Amino acid sequence: MPSEPDSQNSSGQRKDEKLFLVIVVALAIVAGVGSWFAAAAFARHDQLHGILPDRERTLDNFSLTDENGRTVTRADLKGKILVVSFVFTGCALTCPEVTRRMAEIQQLTATSGDVKLVSLTVDPRSDTPSVLAKWGERFGANTNRWYFLTGNKTVLLGLIADSFLAQANSDPFNSMTGNFTGTERIAVVDKNGKTQIYFDGLRAETPAAVVKEIEKMRTAL
Repeated sequence: MPSEPDSQNSSGQRKDEKLFLVIVVALAIVAGVGSWFAAAAFARHDQLHGILPDRERTLDNFSLTDENGRTVTRADLKGKILVVSFVFTGCALTCPEVTRRMAEIQQLTATSGDVKLVSLTVDPRSDTPSVLAKWGERFGANTNRWYFLTGNKTVLLGLIADSFLAQANSDPFNSMTGNFTGTERIAVVDKNGKTQIYFDGLRAETPAAVVKEIEKMRTAL
């Protein structure tokens, strides 16, 4: 007949094993749910197509500085189709991907004299002309066709807010300078300065979609 302590030890061991099994199952469920949410998020991301502006938006007058220290104004872009992105060189994940898409668009429109590319920093304090110049070099930017613009914070953020992106001022989790939403988007602006449509700058299909939109704009003239 087994001793009482041995019986208690055996019972305690079984309880520990059951507890361990419950924990393992719970972790598996949590991991599975997390994976499902991640997959769903990516699926939604992949399904995004052209996004229309939340309201009518046109390119405001501005005077900013490009990566070479040159002054660039609204007049310098008059009559051009613009492909516009938003950059923050301190961003290690989405910003490089968006800039790679812009580099692809630059290649696809290399013979299109009526197309200019513009990347506006959302962090003018850190993204000085020299910093933006290095960023552009990293992605093979042709500085005659692709401008990286910085400048006075009030002017720059005001331009982005009025001409391109909505702001989520009530979102306590939005740490983006200016509280902008959709900074991963690439905007297409027609020759009259009207922001026509946005594309997801994280999608591999976006460069081709932007070129198709540009061709559509030309035929509509």
